[in-house]
Amino acid sequence: MTWLVAVADLIQVARRPPARADRSKLSTRSKNDTKKWKQICADLFSDADKAKILEAFDLALEKTGQISFSALGQQAPIEAKETWDPDFAKRKIIQKGLRERLSNMSINMGGATSIDITQKGVDKGYGLNGIPLEKMMFIGDAIFPGGNDYPAFELGLKTVRVRNPEGTLAAIAGIVACLS
Repeated sequence: MTWLVAVADLIQVARRPPARADRSKLSTRSKNDTKKWKQICADLFSDADKAKILEAFDLALEKTGQISFSALGQQAPIEAKETWDPDFAKRKIIQKGLRERLSNMSINMGGATSIDITQKGVDKGYGLNGIPLEKMMFIGDAIFPGGNDYPAFELGLKTVRVRNPEGTLAAIAGIVACLS
Protein backbone atom coordinates (compact mmCIF):
# COMPACT_ATOMS: atom_id res chain seq x y z
CA MET A 1 0.00 0.00 0.00
CA THR A 2 1.36 3.42 -0.95
CA TRP A 3 0.53 6.37 1.31
CA LEU A 4 0.38 9.89 0.00
CA VAL A 5 0.09 12.53 2.69
CA ALA A 6 0.04 16.23 1.92
CA VAL A 7 2.69 17.97 4.01
CA ALA A 8 0.15 20.41 5.48
CA ASP A 9 -2.07 17.49 6.52
CA LEU A 10 0.88 15.68 8.08
CA ILE A 11 1.84 18.77 10.05
CA GLN A 12 -1.76 19.18 11.30
CA VAL A 13 -1.75 15.56 12.55
CA ALA A 14 1.70 15.88 14.12
CA ARG A 15 0.79 19.10 15.97
CA ARG A 16 -2.13 17.46 17.76
CA PRO A 17 -1.44 13.74 18.15
CA PRO A 18 -3.92 11.72 20.19
CA ALA A 19 -3.05 11.11 23.85
CA ARG A 20 -2.27 7.45 23.10
CA ALA A 21 0.37 8.36 20.45
CA ASP A 22 3.99 7.50 21.13
CA ARG A 23 5.36 11.01 20.57
CA SER A 24 8.91 9.71 20.24
CA LYS A 25 7.89 8.10 16.93
CA LEU A 26 6.26 11.20 15.43
CA SER A 27 8.28 13.54 13.27
CA THR A 28 7.93 15.79 10.28
CA ARG A 29 10.60 16.63 7.79
CA SER A 30 11.17 19.85 5.94
CA LYS A 31 11.11 19.92 2.16
CA ASN A 32 14.91 20.27 2.32
CA ASP A 33 15.36 16.90 4.06
CA THR A 34 15.77 14.80 0.93
CA LYS A 35 16.87 11.73 2.91
CA LYS A 36 13.35 11.05 4.19
CA TRP A 37 10.82 12.71 1.86
CA LYS A 38 10.59 12.78 -1.91
CA GLN A 39 9.15 16.00 -3.32
CA ILE A 40 6.87 14.99 -6.18
CA CYS A 41 5.78 18.40 -7.39
CA ALA A 42 6.09 22.01 -6.33
CA ASP A 43 5.05 24.31 -9.15
CA LEU A 44 5.75 27.77 -7.81
CA PHE A 45 3.89 30.97 -8.56
CA SER A 46 5.51 33.81 -10.44
CA ASP A 47 6.05 36.93 -8.34
CA ALA A 48 3.24 38.67 -10.28
CA ASP A 49 0.77 35.81 -9.67
CA LYS A 50 1.71 35.67 -5.99
CA ALA A 51 1.16 39.40 -5.56
CA LYS A 52 -2.22 39.19 -7.33
CA ILE A 53 -3.38 36.35 -5.07
CA LEU A 54 -2.19 37.98 -1.85
CA GLU A 55 -3.87 41.22 -2.95
CA ALA A 56 -7.19 39.34 -3.39
CA PHE A 57 -7.49 38.76 0.37
CA ASP A 58 -5.78 39.65 3.61
CA LEU A 59 -5.28 36.50 5.70
CA ALA A 60 -3.13 34.09 3.70
CA LEU A 61 -0.36 31.57 4.23
CA GLU A 62 2.10 30.85 1.47
CA LYS A 63 3.17 27.22 1.12
CA THR A 64 5.40 25.69 -1.53
CA GLY A 65 3.37 25.88 -4.75
CA GLN A 66 0.19 26.97 -2.97
CA ILE A 67 -1.29 29.91 -1.14
CA SER A 68 -3.95 29.16 1.47
CA PHE A 69 -6.51 31.56 2.87
CA SER A 70 -7.55 30.48 6.35
CA ALA A 71 -10.61 32.41 7.49
CA LEU A 72 -9.84 32.05 11.20
CA GLY A 73 -6.06 31.70 10.88
CA GLN A 74 -3.92 28.56 10.99
CA GLN A 75 -3.64 28.58 14.78
CA ALA A 76 -7.36 28.97 15.56
CA PRO A 77 -8.79 26.35 17.96
CA ILE A 78 -10.18 23.30 16.14
CA GLU A 79 -13.56 23.78 17.87
CA ALA A 80 -13.87 27.26 16.34
CA LYS A 81 -12.84 25.94 12.93
CA GLU A 82 -15.35 23.09 13.03
CA THR A 83 -18.29 25.41 13.79
CA TRP A 84 -17.37 28.33 11.51
CA ASP A 85 -18.56 26.87 8.17
CA PRO A 86 -19.87 23.32 8.67
CA ASP A 87 -22.03 23.40 5.50
CA PHE A 88 -19.34 25.11 3.35
CA ALA A 89 -21.75 27.99 2.54
CA LYS A 90 -19.34 30.76 3.59
CA ARG A 91 -16.40 29.29 1.70
CA LYS A 92 -18.50 28.72 -1.44
CA ILE A 93 -19.15 32.47 -1.52
CA ILE A 94 -15.46 33.25 -0.98
CA GLN A 95 -14.47 30.62 -3.56
CA LYS A 96 -16.85 32.11 -6.15
CA GLY A 97 -15.46 35.62 -5.63
CA LEU A 98 -11.86 34.43 -5.86
CA ARG A 99 -12.60 32.39 -9.01
CA GLU A 100 -13.96 35.57 -10.62
CA ARG A 101 -10.87 37.60 -9.68
CA LEU A 102 -8.30 34.84 -10.22
CA SER A 103 -9.78 32.99 -13.19
CA ASN A 104 -6.41 31.59 -14.31
CA MET A 105 -5.91 29.80 -10.95
CA SER A 106 -7.38 26.72 -9.25
CA ILE A 107 -9.41 27.73 -6.17
CA ASN A 108 -10.47 24.84 -3.89
CA MET A 109 -11.73 24.38 -0.33
CA GLY A 110 -9.63 22.47 2.17
CA GLY A 111 -9.83 21.72 5.87
CA ALA A 112 -12.53 23.39 7.95
CA THR A 113 -11.83 27.05 7.08
CA SER A 114 -9.35 27.14 4.19
CA ILE A 115 -9.37 28.07 0.53
CA ASP A 116 -6.31 26.83 -1.39
CA ILE A 117 -5.02 28.57 -4.51
CA THR A 118 -2.69 26.80 -6.93
CA GLN A 119 -1.71 27.12 -10.55
CA LYS A 120 -4.57 25.92 -12.82
CA GLY A 121 -4.44 22.13 -12.97
CA VAL A 122 -1.83 21.81 -10.21
CA ASP A 123 -3.72 19.88 -7.54
CA LYS A 124 -3.53 16.60 -5.66
CA GLY A 125 -4.40 14.73 -8.85
CA TYR A 126 -1.49 16.39 -10.65
CA GLY A 127 0.82 15.34 -7.84
CA LEU A 128 -0.13 11.71 -8.45
CA ASN A 129 0.90 11.68 -12.13
CA GLY A 130 3.28 8.84 -12.83
CA ILE A 131 2.50 6.94 -9.61
CA PRO A 132 0.80 3.52 -9.96
CA LEU A 133 -2.65 4.09 -8.45
CA GLU A 134 -4.08 0.56 -8.25
CA LYS A 135 -2.65 -0.13 -4.77
CA MET A 136 -3.10 3.37 -3.42
CA MET A 137 -5.70 4.78 -1.06
CA PHE A 138 -6.31 8.47 -0.44
CA ILE A 139 -7.51 9.96 2.87
CA GLY A 140 -8.78 13.53 2.91
CA ASP A 141 -11.28 15.93 4.41
CA ALA A 142 -12.37 17.68 1.23
CA ILE A 143 -13.40 14.88 -1.12
CA PHE A 144 -16.30 16.72 -2.76
CA PRO A 145 -16.67 18.94 -5.86
CA GLY A 146 -14.75 22.15 -5.13
CA GLY A 147 -12.68 20.47 -2.39
CA ASN A 148 -8.91 20.30 -2.64
CA ASP A 149 -8.96 16.49 -2.24
CA TYR A 150 -11.56 15.88 -4.96
CA PRO A 151 -9.01 15.48 -7.80
CA ALA A 152 -7.80 12.25 -6.14
CA PHE A 153 -11.38 10.90 -6.28
CA GLU A 154 -11.69 11.99 -9.92
CA LEU A 155 -8.61 9.90 -10.76
CA GLY A 156 -10.50 6.83 -9.54
CA LEU A 157 -8.56 6.31 -6.33
CA LYS A 158 -10.15 4.53 -3.40
CA THR A 159 -10.86 7.37 -1.00
CA VAL A 160 -11.77 7.75 2.67
CA ARG A 161 -13.34 11.04 3.72
CA VAL A 162 -12.50 12.27 7.21
CA ARG A 163 -13.44 15.41 9.17
CA ASN A 164 -10.21 16.31 10.95
CA PRO A 165 -6.67 15.16 11.82
CA GLU A 166 -8.02 12.76 14.47
CA GLY A 167 -10.20 11.18 11.78
CA THR A 168 -7.12 10.78 9.58
CA LEU A 169 -5.32 8.95 12.39
CA ALA A 170 -8.36 6.75 13.06
CA ALA A 171 -8.71 5.88 9.36
CA ILE A 172 -5.03 4.97 9.06
CA ALA A 173 -5.18 2.88 12.25
CA GLY A 174 -8.27 1.04 10.97
CA ILE A 175 -6.71 0.34 7.58
CA VAL A 176 -3.45 -0.85 9.11
CA ALA A 177 -5.37 -3.12 11.52
CA CYS A 178 -7.29 -4.65 8.62
CA LEU A 179 -4.11 -5.24 6.65
CA SER A 180 -2.25 -6.81 9.59
